[in-house]
Amino acid sequence: MEAFDILKIAANALNEKKGKEILGIKIDNLTVLAEYFLICTAGSTTQLRALCDEAEEKLEESGIRPHHIEGKTTGWVCLDYGSVIIHIFTRDQREFYGLDKMWSDGEPINMEEILTNSQED
Repeated sequence: MEAFDILKIAANALNEKKGKEILGIKIDNLTVLAEYFLICTAGSTTQLRALCDEAEEKLEESGIRPHHIEGKTTGWVCLDYGSVIIHIFTRDQREFYGLDKMWSDGEPINMEEILTNSQED
């Protein structure tokens, strides 16, 4: 499966569970780590776990398994799918680590085009 397809599945899973500030960044021209980062904010540690579980479940249904998962007991969980790395943060952790700023040279992905059911606040 293509990296962009993995990104879409994961982004929609996060959106379904009310993840906030979902950001996709194409980073393949900046690093060999991955093709995309997907970053999301959870409103609580309980929601953080629910977001992780949903992303894992939806990707598993498509036959995609993570290479590695880190931080399930912290405020920052990293789901490594090789070409796509998913970062799910609590608000404080997202602000503290600032991946959005650190990878701002990457190409932002228009999430409105790939989210199938945009949230209404």
